[in-house]
Amino acid sequence: MKRRTFIATAAGATAAAATGFSAPALGQGAAARTLRFVPQANLANFDPIWGTQYVVRNGSALVWDTLYGVNSKLEPKRQMVEGEEHDAEFKTWTFRLRPGLKFHDGEPVLSKDVVQSLIRWMPRDPMGQLIRARVDALEAVDDRTFRFRLKSPFPKMVFALGKNNTPMSFIMPERIAKTDSFQQITEIVGSGPMRFKRDEWVPGSRAVFEKFDGYVPREEAPDWLSGGKRMLVERIEWHILPDAATAAAALQNGEVDWWETPLPDLIPILRRNRNIEVDIADPLGNIGSFRLNHLHPPFNDVRARRAIQMALNQEDYMRAIVGSDDNLWKPLPSFFTPGTPAYTEAGGEVLKGPRDIEGAKRLLAEAGYSGQPITVLVAQDQAPLKAMGEVTNALLRSLGMNVDFVATDWGTVGQRRASKSPPGQGGWHIFHTWHAGADCIAPASYNAVRGNGDGAWFGWPTSEATEAAVAKWLDAATPEQEKAAYEEINRAAMADVVYIPNGFYLGYQAWRRNVTGIQKGPLPFFWGVAKG
Repeated sequence: MKRRTFIATAAGATAAAATGFSAPALGQGAAARTLRFVPQANLANFDPIWGTQYVVRNGSALVWDTLYGVNSKLEPKRQMVEGEEHDAEFKTWTFRLRPGLKFHDGEPVLSKDVVQSLIRWMPRDPMGQLIRARVDALEAVDDRTFRFRLKSPFPKMVFALGKNNTPMSFIMPERIAKTDSFQQITEIVGSGPMRFKRDEWVPGSRAVFEKFDGYVPREEAPDWLSGGKRMLVERIEWHILPDAATAAAALQNGEVDWWETPLPDLIPILRRNRNIEVDIADPLGNIGSFRLNHLHPPFNDVRARRAIQMALNQEDYMRAIVGSDDNLWKPLPSFFTPGTPAYTEAGGEVLKGPRDIEGAKRLLAEAGYSGQPITVLVAQDQAPLKAMGEVTNALLRSLGMNVDFVATDWGTVGQRRASKSPPGQGGWHIFHTWHAGADCIAPASYNAVRGNGDGAWFGWPTSEATEAAVAKWLDAATPEQEKAAYEEINRAAMADVVYIPNGFYLGYQAWRRNVTGIQKGPLPFFWGVAKG
């Protein structure tokens, strides 16, 4: 049976048969207070600092709050802080917390909690690492005031504390934040608008959040991660439905209210349902990522990485993800988001023009590749990643490479990609992911493009030229200087093949018409969302 035929059949089935849900014994009022959401993937772990998976970040934004929150103009705005000040050299930064902040256990949020949370965050985040290298002291001045004293200037401090890409600097109680940065927390006590119902958490099936009445929202209107995070529902249920037909049926039958990432070929079916709204999820889109492990042969040799770069056809990847709709994708000879000040194609010529398979084979031979298995981690429960993995499988085989195709789930990829072991001993050579366009505009916080070795993102690339250009961006005093730094970063990261961007694409979201307040953006913003 063809997939489209199966989808149409499943969508017309009864709700219980299509989804496996039991019919909820909820009155109309209770149903209106519960928002049922289908996330992009399983919530396999729940530590916002330990890893960088978007699904964890998205849930964490409900449970923990941040000192600053970025808005739809990509500006950091005060969130937990009441105010800040700095000296003329940007070496001393002093912050004061808003009054009335509470954790979910009823304890007040104090400066000591913030200090310890930032200490845990800094080693795991690219901009946090830059701050950490400059810190002379990070101290709680009093219960609501804390201070950074730095050895050298850091004018982008507020941006670093408010950025939306992972890992964000979420604030948790001091006792929990004392957990080693590279170990997962075992206690979930947040500072945000929703509590996590750990007693109802079933990994692979469901996660539940309940409104925290002790949360004090800001007065400003909500705008992405900034402003007043007012919860208009009492309960949010995440239903993990990796099968697209099942998710489509659940949405059409009213068993779920909002689907984060519907497949493009399902959109015509969903649009025909008068009870469903469909729209682009994020106008800044996504950058597809072909991630290589720089630690182990053959990709520890730049010639092997360049071989893949010169053979990879972005159109193959994009059409596998979005289908035939040319409005949903574009080629991307850049690491930066199209339509933003960061965008540049400097050095991107290698991704343009005809692909050179024979030249790639020669480079692989020069790098010493002689048929060793290439371990490719492919998440089957994320449609874009499954599609990318299948294209990569065909590409590598066309180059004469021996592919160890590991078909698994995204949670397992998230665990395994952190391993630096040799690929045959639990490690890996290649995995795919994507980067939200909103994350790919500020080089210092854009973890995927950094080349700082052991401190870099998974794959651990070392690119001194890229890091030197990032430092120039940090020191840039004018837009012209920033633009020159973007171009230098793009050239260096392309030359050293920090990773390979395999195209820019847009994605959809879909929801029931009785749900209001849904914003476009790089993650699902639940505050301000209501059910009729």
